[in-house]
Amino acid sequence: MAVNVFASATEGGNTAVPLGSSGVAATIDCPDLSERLTTVPQAARPEVDTELARLDQQIATAYGQLQEAARGADDGELDEAAVLDPLERERAATIERIVTAVDKAGDRPEGLDAEAACALRRTEATTTGAESGGPEQGQRQDGKEQGTGNGDDADGTGQDAGGQRPPGNGGQAGNGPVAGDYAAIESVRPNAVEAPRRDGASNGSFATSCGVNAEGLFNSDNLIAAPGVGNGAHHFHDYVGNQDNDAFSSDEDLAAADTSCADRGDKSSYYWPVLRLQNGTVEQDAQSPGGGIEGNAGEIVTPAEVTLTFEGNERGKVTEMPRLLRIITGDAKAFVNGDANANASWSCTGFEDRQLKDKYPLCPSGSDVVRTFTFQSCWDGRNIDSANHRTHVAFAAADGSCPDGFRPIPRLVQRIVYDVDAPSLQDGGKTVPLFAVDSFPEQLHKPVTDHSDFINVFDEDLMREMVDCINTGRACGAGASPGPGQGGDPGEGAGEAPQEQPTGDPGANPGDPGTNPGEDATDEPTEKPTEKPTEKPVEPTGAAPAEEPTGASQQGSGAPEDDARQTETASPSAEPRAATTPAGVADDRSAAEAAPGAEGDAGAREDVAAGAADQPRVPQGGLAETGSGLGLWPAAVGGVLFAGGCVLLVRSRRHAR
Repeated sequence: MAVNVFASATEGGNTAVPLGSSGVAATIDCPDLSERLTTVPQAARPEVDTELARLDQQIATAYGQLQEAARGADDGELDEAAVLDPLERERAATIERIVTAVDKAGDRPEGLDAEAACALRRTEATTTGAESGGPEQGQRQDGKEQGTGNGDDADGTGQDAGGQRPPGNGGQAGNGPVAGDYAAIESVRPNAVEAPRRDGASNGSFATSCGVNAEGLFNSDNLIAAPGVGNGAHHFHDYVGNQDNDAFSSDEDLAAADTSCADRGDKSSYYWPVLRLQNGTVEQDAQSPGGGIEGNAGEIVTPAEVTLTFEGNERGKVTEMPRLLRIITGDAKAFVNGDANANASWSCTGFEDRQLKDKYPLCPSGSDVVRTFTFQSCWDGRNIDSANHRTHVAFAAADGSCPDGFRPIPRLVQRIVYDVDAPSLQDGGKTVPLFAVDSFPEQLHKPVTDHSDFINVFDEDLMREMVDCINTGRACGAGASPGPGQGGDPGEGAGEAPQEQPTGDPGANPGDPGTNPGEDATDEPTEKPTEKPTEKPVEPTGAAPAEEPTGASQQGSGAPEDDARQTETASPSAEPRAATTPAGVADDRSAAEAAPGAEGDAGAREDVAAGAADQPRVPQGGLAETGSGLGLWPAAVGGVLFAGGCVLLVRSRRHAR
């Protein structure tokens, strides 16, 4: 669906875009009205949300028309205006309805009519470092250097010159991903940092265990951003927690619903775009809106592990979240909107002190892909939602401070692990398929568009328990395991977590040589974390090797899932906030150094940790403690007998003489 157009065809005002071997992909770039509508009267919000969803549908439709026009114009010209002019007229009418709805309930918004016009956004597809698996260099968008890659094909579509998709690569219906969207995690310098905690900080954590969506609860709705509108997301979501998640679920429906969480007091809704393998698999939504019709194609991957952890604040105590609080982190339209609200974090097990913002990670053999979502943890104290679903919450500053008028609340950190292999970029995913998250079709499945959603449906008693646990420095919740010598600080004993705030510049790719977002070159560890064995354990639990910062052997056992192969381990030690790491310094310690005694102090816990049976065990203590010396006794006794025999033999010979 990415379209070949000539980069400079319209620079002189020419409305016809020649096609051919220009090597330029294009998408539709429209202003996002939701970013402008920060204040909408409550009475007008249902109508405004409906009309905003209509704008998204109009863009998706126009993008499909652009695709069809390009397919039929390989040897001719594409009339750009034939796609964009009708889109502008439709948007103008929709925007007028939004203005009227707001005007009836409050002050008439000004200047929105200027937001109707859209443009074709061109992205030059340059050669990537596919052979080495390294990041792409020098890719340009609209004449500006950017960090987001767009492919190693001539047209950035994942197709060969003849317009045919390479065998074995299902692709996202031609609109991504492409080779330039990936970077080798080993080429990224450590860049995850933690703020030091002050006296009186809330150092505890609360883990909730809600499964991995083994039951396959999916839809392309978005209850927060597009309530009452089917297919409001235009891409599929994984859901865990609350089991009544669609566009038409009321607050009462959420409260009365079942939950996949081990603690029945947590009926919260946790959802994020599904991850797919581009292997040509025909999924349930292959012919549906939000699925294959809109470019979301391929095999949906069930996570191997999901941990949901609520953490404290670096400066002081946290307060309770209000019931039905809604939070969206990240921006599903970041490829077009820019990075102001982008908050994607991609990494690999064993390398989680290295986070990618605008690239999918290429993980070494035995290492799994990790998506981490760190949510806003400051609340305005009044609203459970806002017109643009952002202004009622905010990110804490690096030192944990909240903006004026905001108060700290528990910080939700979602960590999702996938047992997927690094794709074969050199052959476009023929040998090992590409992977990507679902997205709006015009967003081209860029990793920077990753996002996640949360609706708080904890019962009040459990929320009070969570806050008390966090504020008193304990590790609590279903599946929570104490830290070393607990009750110690759960922030100690594991790898770094991504920082809470959006970095603000995903274009500055930490994987690019010479680009260092947070550390000097001297901060790169001289030894990479040891990889797992080439053959992964049979149980896809996302268990990490002993050397990995995530510390799978340190995790406690959560509630068992119905499907044994989808076991989830929820533990605050899975993604802690290291209290001992100064800001600006990445933690290069091994897991053994970061969590002294973790193996020895938790031997019983190790037996039930995810994948523990498949991991090599390292004996602890001396010979007497481990029994390792028992095998030496037969040899020692044999040696004594042999020496005694020699002595007797010598004496016998002397006596004979």
